Amino acid sequence: MAKYLNTTYFGPQGINLALLTVPMMFIAVLSSVYLHIQKKPTQTQSKWKIKGRMGRVMMVMNPLGIVTATEFTFSLLFVALLAWALANYLYLSYHFSLHNDDNAKIWQAKFRAFGLRIGYVGHYCWAFLFFPVTRASTILPLVGLTSESSIKYHIWLGHISNFLFLVHTVVFLIYWAMINKLMETFAWNPTYVPNLAGTIAMVIGIAMWVTSLPYYRRKKFEIFFYTHHLYGLYIIFYVIHVGDSWLCMILPNIFLFFIDRYLRFLQSTKRSRLVSARILPSDNLELTFAKTPGLHYTPTSILFLHVPSISKLRWHPFTITSSSNLEKDTLSVVIRRQGSWTKKLYTHISSSIDSLEVSTEGPYGPNSIDLRHEHDSLILVSGGSGITPFISVIRELIFQSQSQSPKLPDAFAWNPTYVPNLAGTIAMVIGIAMWVTSLPYYRRKKFEIFFYTHHLYGLYIIFYVIHVGDSWLCMILPNIFLFFIDRYLRFLQST
Repeated sequence: MAKYLNTTYFGPQGINLALLTVPMMFIAVLSSVYLHIQKKPTQTQSKWKIKGRMGRVMMVMNPLGIVTATEFTFSLLFVALLAWALANYLYLSYHFSLHNDDNAKIWQAKFRAFGLRIGYVGHYCWAFLFFPVTRASTILPLVGLTSESSIKYHIWLGHISNFLFLVHTVVFLIYWAMINKLMETFAWNPTYVPNLAGTIAMVIGIAMWVTSLPYYRRKKFEIFFYTHHLYGLYIIFYVIHVGDSWLCMILPNIFLFFIDRYLRFLQSTKRSRLVSARILPSDNLELTFAKTPGLHYTPTSILFLHVPSISKLRWHPFTITSSSNLEKDTLSVVIRRQGSWTKKLYTHISSSIDSLEVSTEGPYGPNSIDLRHEHDSLILVSGGSGITPFISVIRELIFQSQSQSPKLPDAFAWNPTYVPNLAGTIAMVIGIAMWVTSLPYYRRKKFEIFFYTHHLYGLYIIFYVIHVGDSWLCMILPNIFLFFIDRYLRFLQST
């Protein structure tokens, strides 16, 4: 492989591109094709759901949020991966390739190696950091996730990577102080590692990390919002510092994120047609937009709004309260006057809506949801503005109750993607007929009935195989195959 990839066309990073970049990009392309050609889920189907104990909530606690057993398991596996990677890197450094160009003491060189390798481990987090915030991602729906439900993964990965990079930085500062080379912090080595780029990236990263804490996100959202938009500079200096080798590993999620940002930018440049705006009790307001009848969204979906007259840059997410099945041509959101942005919007609408220009982005939400067929009873608990997602759920329940058609018994159901119960029912009826007529009374007294009924075995085998599927067919196939070979040879003889 190295012979063909390590060429002037691919450059020295040909193998890294082939092993670290191309596979994820290929999966993203295949995911896009699959999501376009897949059969749309019906009202009675809900795809990609984790059943049983692994899908249950395991803990609800800060700063992790709501964590299911599946998420907890994968988190432990990912932490184990990071620990294994660090242990492997340290083993190689301490026993085979200990870097000591500064002629420092052995323990100091090992201390430096620890700081270097823990920075390497941080790159593993960056390989996945941007996938959860890629709203129009093709990879997340492939594994049954949405950007809204997986934003916590971005938070987890951000905390872990920033902690690892901070340790990496502190260790090197201590090391340079011990060998009297603290000015290496600002060195720019064009042939090795530009330390100054790493220092700038770390300063930006710490600013983004601190302002992303819950206090700033909830009490000082503007600081969090604008500081987080320094990610562009952070990525530039980060890539300059780590070099193109590590870039190959983190490139897929960054590339897909920027593609998503570009597509969202194109969508946001158009103004949406505001059909109506009305003031509701308790300092709430409702905005209703026109939409094409073909735009379908599920309950609990969100819509991002941008009002240039209030803020040129800020976008705010709001839960959609309408139902795409009940309201074919409109889409509504309910907004509570709470923060500075919503207060300005409330004041603007209270005076006049003639000059109000609004851009929208979305909607974003789960691929499908079917509450009536999944649960016999529902208990909806909310408080304050948290009532908005349940309004869309209630409207969807109203639609499903009005459009619910008479349902055949499960014994006559034909599910093309799971178990066709109707095939099993037909096979069972034929099987009972063959079984009853094979009793001694029929075999001795009414042989014709036994003989002709038993020749229904062909139909019985067909519906039996349709019902059980090809997995069980593999087990019963040998004796059926040999039986039919025997029947064919006997037929040739009898002719």
